Amino acid sequence: MVPLANLVAFSLVAIPIILIPGPSVLFVIGRSLSLGKVGGLLSVLGNSLGAVVSVIAVALGVGVVIAQSMVVFTIVKIVGAAYLIYLGVQAIRHRRANAAAATAAVAPRPKWRLLLQGFIVGVSNPKTIVFFIAVLPQFVNYPAGGIPQQMLLLGALFIAIALVSDSAWALAAGVARDWFARSPSRISTLSATGGVMMVGLGVGSLFVGHGKG
Repeated sequence: MVPLANLVAFSLVAIPIILIPGPSVLFVIGRSLSLGKVGGLLSVLGNSLGAVVSVIAVALGVGVVIAQSMVVFTIVKIVGAAYLIYLGVQAIRHRRANAAAATAAVAPRPKWRLLLQGFIVGVSNPKTIVFFIAVLPQFVNYPAGGIPQQMLLLGALFIAIALVSDSAWALAAGVARDWFARSPSRISTLSATGGVMMVGLGVGSLFVGHGKG
């Protein structure tokens, strides 16, 4: 098991990293601005489930292959970036429909689809794998053995903290959207803004260097 001191030290490192707005936070805010609180929270949950896959991959050693292989890393990066850009473009294209959904009784999008979209973004983010590879081993108690289990525990702790933080961002952005929803034109602008954020995030992720967090 991971010593309590290691868990505390890891938490002290993880919390500032999570609280500072980064790609994950920008994605969540963009989704909440485009789809509202429910869409944002489902995106958070899906994104977290994708991160779980990354933790498992790192703990089992698969993540090392992605981090060390320029070809595999680049493929994963491009796929993830393309999907983010796609979601952003969709938010911009359907900004008027999103505004109508916020101000009238319009059938919402299927929850499973929002969850799946968040999952795809989370699981296709190579920065997450690189981060876990770089950080998790530093807080493992090697003499105690069970290294994969310890890394899984540390990864789960990181995801739990991120889930709480990202949910707060999603709710805050969703509340702002609900307030703006009194005006269809303003909510349309917000939806487009969220889309632009996701497109920018996707383009920016293309310039992430190999092996960097």
